[in-house]
Amino acid sequence: MNNLTPSELVLMRKACQITRDALNYCESIIKPNMTTLALDKMLEKYIIDCGGYPASKGYEGFPGATCISVNDMVVHGIPSDKIVLKEGDIVSVDIVVRYKGLYGDAARTFPVGKISPEKQRLIDVTKQCFFEGIKNLQIGSRLGELSHAIQAYAEKNGYSVVRELVGHGIGKSMHEPPNVPNYGKVTDGPIVTENACLAVEPMINMGRKEVWLIEDGWGVVTRDGLCSAHYENTVHVTKDGIEIMTL
Repeated sequence: MNNLTPSELVLMRKACQITRDALNYCESIIKPNMTTLALDKMLEKYIIDCGGYPASKGYEGFPGATCISVNDMVVHGIPSDKIVLKEGDIVSVDIVVRYKGLYGDAARTFPVGKISPEKQRLIDVTKQCFFEGIKNLQIGSRLGELSHAIQAYAEKNGYSVVRELVGHGIGKSMHEPPNVPNYGKVTDGPIVTENACLAVEPMINMGRKEVWLIEDGWGVVTRDGLCSAHYENTVHVTKDGIEIMTL
């Protein structure tokens, strides 16, 4: 697992702060009749004005500054002027910021206007899955203890966990070892080490766990067409506990 120097951690905290602030800004501007491309352009400008760079832009050819995924799209939605947000939609926005060579990564699922109680519950449970997971993240534990806790909480609430997409290490690159699944046994995964930096990101489906990749080669949607929610933070494992860097 990664082990950044104190000066690198200072830069990473700044990347994470910009990521957090961009998501808070997103929550304040998202509304019905806005296209996902318009939202992406506003977020890109905000990130650059804060001194960061939207690291998703151009990553392996991805065209957007952010990933914006509506309703049954789990992740990696390409911003488009053809996708218009409607009252009652839920929208997952995933932002990665690079700042002076270090990265921050976080995601939230937002309501568009007034949403159904069922969609709100999905958002709430997905967020709590993250917090249930990190209760089990500590130096010397297996990473599988976090993964198992996320899965157990999601399934206890009647939801399912996506298998094909996982969290990851993060630091000097957007994606670093180890993989951080949202499912599994407590005995799975590597031993957690001090100063590990991880992107923990439950992706929880209202219906079945199965997903498929759409024709653009990026967007991943639920096979049953039911909604999915996403909640992610970058965390730093310290001897004093877990620092949630994007909160």
